[in-house]
Amino acid sequence: MRPFLAALAALTLPLAVQAQTAALPADPAADWSEATSEHRVAVEGGKVWVRVNGVIGPKTDNAATPVIFIHGGPGGTHLNFGNLLSLADQRPVILYDQLDSGMSDHPEDPANWNPARFVAELEAIRKELGVERWHVIGHSWGSALALEYAAAYPQHTASAVLSGTFISTSHWITGTNLLIRDLPDDVAAAIRACEGPNPPAPTVCEPATATFYAAYNGRPDRPAASPEMRAYRARYGGKGFNAKLYNAMWGPTEFRASGSLATYDATHLLHRVDGKRIMFVVGQYDEARLDDVQDFVALTPGSELAVVPGGSHAFIGERPEVAEAIFRDWMNRIDGRESAGQ
Repeated sequence: MRPFLAALAALTLPLAVQAQTAALPADPAADWSEATSEHRVAVEGGKVWVRVNGVIGPKTDNAATPVIFIHGGPGGTHLNFGNLLSLADQRPVILYDQLDSGMSDHPEDPANWNPARFVAELEAIRKELGVERWHVIGHSWGSALALEYAAAYPQHTASAVLSGTFISTSHWITGTNLLIRDLPDDVAAAIRACEGPNPPAPTVCEPATATFYAAYNGRPDRPAASPEMRAYRARYGGKGFNAKLYNAMWGPTEFRASGSLATYDATHLLHRVDGKRIMFVVGQYDEARLDDVQDFVALTPGSELAVVPGGSHAFIGERPEVAEAIFRDWMNRIDGRESAGQ
């Protein structure tokens, strides 16, 4: 949406939202751009920081459905979605940091660290922004929240994308251990020893873990950080990743879950959502193994699966053009169906 149209549409916003609307940037659809508006939304436990590119107005026949991106972790931030802000040339793009992460409040209260509260956090954002229906795109831990939200609030969910799919801890741990087996024998042996009761020194464990990540979560050929990306992270990084939250809910590494999510499994929700509005997206070399995600697809009749060539779990940053094209095409097709009353 161009600036003069956005300014006109802002007049229709609730007063509480208008009051927080900043001066519009020159190009609200540019990657790593400043926000059109920023908000502090009250949720259970504190306030979360939310940014919007574009302006959310009343739903009309020609208005594209907004999208909200849900970051991973638990304890991560929205920063990995900064290169998808160009999607705002067609629809409002909403990014946020979950409570205790990034730019949001950090009460550091473990009572807040449960999936139901994080789902309620999403619904609080929707109400505050005055969104009728939106696309929810979650990555990694965020994909579990996207599925839970779609199952709880189908009337407000135009579609849900489960990207870098995590919806079951047992599937995830089995998958990562199979991936470890595919690494060179000495690396696999080192990782197993490091995950054991008497781990060797960090000089052994850190290189072995780094080898796993280079293969499945941040491949060496990913683009270098641009000046725009570095400036964005400096401005919008907040307190960054919350390792305490990650360890409490998940555990010490990607291959071992010892926190409150150790028994988490949302696969039973797949039959409660409209499969024609669900898409799974993974990288070719993702930690979320393609074989496991295909099982999830089979449990969700009518759903779609997209695989990002050459991408790992970090494919949004590694293959940004491909990721954007997949998300853009999906949302446009869903919007077309809704316009046609399907």
